[in-house]
Amino acid sequence: MAQVQRMSRLMVKTLRDDPADAETLSHKLLVRAGYVRRNAAGIWTWLPLGKKVLDNVSRVVREEMDGIGAQEVLLPALLPKEPYEASGRWEEYGDLLFRLQDRKGADYLLGPTHEEIFTQTVKDQCTSYKDLPVMLYQIQTKYRDEARPRSGVLRGREFQMKDSYSFDTTDEGLAESYRLHREAYIRIFERLGLDHRIVSAVSGAMGGSASEEFLAPAAAGEDTFADCPRCDYAANTEAVTFTAPSADAVEHGAVEELDTPDTPTIETLAAHLGVDASATLKNLLVKVDGEIVAVGVPGHREVDLGKLGEHLAPAVVELVVAEDFEDRPDLVRGYVGPQGLEKVRYIADPRIAAGTAWITGANKPGKHARNVVAGRDFEVDDYLDVVVVEPGDPCPSCGTGLNLDRAIEIGHIFQLGRKYADTFQLDVLGQQGKPVRVTMGSYGIGVSRAVAALAEQSADDKGLCWTKEVAPADVHVVAAGKALQTELALDVAEKLGAAGVRVLVDDRAGVSPGVKFTDSELIGVPQILVAGRRAADGVLELKDRRTGEREELTVAEAIERLAG
Repeated sequence: MAQVQRMSRLMVKTLRDDPADAETLSHKLLVRAGYVRRNAAGIWTWLPLGKKVLDNVSRVVREEMDGIGAQEVLLPALLPKEPYEASGRWEEYGDLLFRLQDRKGADYLLGPTHEEIFTQTVKDQCTSYKDLPVMLYQIQTKYRDEARPRSGVLRGREFQMKDSYSFDTTDEGLAESYRLHREAYIRIFERLGLDHRIVSAVSGAMGGSASEEFLAPAAAGEDTFADCPRCDYAANTEAVTFTAPSADAVEHGAVEELDTPDTPTIETLAAHLGVDASATLKNLLVKVDGEIVAVGVPGHREVDLGKLGEHLAPAVVELVVAEDFEDRPDLVRGYVGPQGLEKVRYIADPRIAAGTAWITGANKPGKHARNVVAGRDFEVDDYLDVVVVEPGDPCPSCGTGLNLDRAIEIGHIFQLGRKYADTFQLDVLGQQGKPVRVTMGSYGIGVSRAVAALAEQSADDKGLCWTKEVAPADVHVVAAGKALQTELALDVAEKLGAAGVRVLVDDRAGVSPGVKFTDSELIGVPQILVAGRRAADGVLELKDRRTGEREELTVAEAIERLAG
C-alpha cells in the first residue's frame, strides 16, 4: 500500500511568476512549484513535496553505500574547536566557518566536513588491524558561511551532504576503498538520472593526493571543466596541466631597454610597441603568507588565483596593494621584470620555458626591456600551472584543443592518505605486533545540491520533470473539476495506492482545470492521469510528463500500466 497524497490537504502553494531574486532555473522552479521556501540568505525550508524528493535522493545514496559495505553513523553538527585547530583547518577555513561560543566561553563550530571527528571516532573504536578496513558514512546537515549564497539550494549556508570515510592499513586497501566508492557514485548518479562527468581535480583544504570530481553539466554550474573531444581526458580547470615544449635553440640578442612612458598595463605596452600581447611577460605580484612573490605568465594570459592558491595551500595568497610598494622601492608598480629582482621568489607558468625571450618590465618607471631570456637573464624558482585555462588549450593527453563547459559539482572523492591519521596519531596494532599508521579516503555527495542539479538538467519550459526514482509521486492524478470527475479520480487514486503506486491526486475544489493542468506540469511528476471529459465512460487520459505522449485508458488498464 503506497501513500495517496490529496492536494486538498497538502501544504503546497504554487506560484505563477518567478521569485524576484531567482537567477537559476532550479531556484525559480523549486520555489514556484512549492518544494522549498527561503528563510534567509542561503537558508531554506524543505516543504512536503521537496522533502520527499530530498529523501528519495538520500535513499538512493544510502542503498548504494550500504551495498559496498559502508556503515551509517550520525556525528554531531556542533563540534569543538580543538580537533580542527589540531588539523590546521580552524584557520585554513577562515570566514567559511560558523564559529560560536558556549556560556563558558569555549569555542565551537558548525561542521563543514568531518574528517577530524571521524578520525577520532575510529581511533577510539578500532585498535587492531582486525578491525579494518572499515567504511563509515553519514547523511547530515553541513554549514558553511558563504559570502554570497545564491542560486537557491545550489549554494546555501546550510545544506544536506553525504560524507563517507574509509580506513585501511595499506595503500592498496585505500585504492580498493576508493574504487568501491567511485563505482558506487557512478551507480548513484545513473539511478538518479543525472548526466555527469568524472574529472580530475585538486584536493584543496581537504588535503590528500588522488582526487576526482563528479560534475553535472548545466548552465547554472559554478565549476568550469575541460574535456577533450578526441580522447577521454576531463579535468576541473584548476587541475589541467600544461607541459611546455622545448624552446627552439635561437640566439637572442642582448637585453635592450625601451622607453615606454605611460604603459603600466600589458594592453598599453602592446599598443605602444605595436606587438602582440603574447610577446610580453606579465608579472603579477601577490603575497604568500605576507611575503611578496612574483608570478610570471605570457602577457595574453591571466593568472588563475584559485589555481595558484591550490598549488601553494595551506599558505594564504592575496594580491598586493598600493601600500605594499611603499617599503619596496625596488618594485616599480606597472614596470616589474624578473631580471634583477632581489628577495622575491619568482614563480612562472611552464610557458615561460628556459630559452624563451620576452618583453617585460625593466624595474624602472616608464621603462621596459626587450630580449629578456628565461634561464639567461633570470631564473625561475618554481614552475607551476597558474594560467586561466582557455578553450583550445592543448589536451595534456593527446594535444587536441580542449572544450570548456559549465557544471555543478555533485560529488568529490579523495585519497586523503595519512594526513589526518598523522595529526591524530591514528594507529592500529599490525599483524607483526607493531603499530601501523592508518590511511584514509574521504568521499562526499551533495544531496540537496543533487536535487537542484536534477532540476537544472531535466526541467523544460513548463516546469520540473523528475525521474521516477526521485519524484515525490509516481503519478499525478488530476480531477478536471466536476463531481463525477473528482469521484473517478479519487477512486483510481485509491486503487493505484493499493497496488503500490505512489499517488498525488489533485482533488482541490474551486480550482479551474487549467490551473490544475498547469500545476501538474510545474510539479513535474513523471506520469499525469486525467479524469476529464470521458469520466462518465470510465476512461482516463494518461500523459507522459517528459515526452508529452497521451493515450486513453480504462481504470483497469491504467492500474495495470502504472502498477506494472
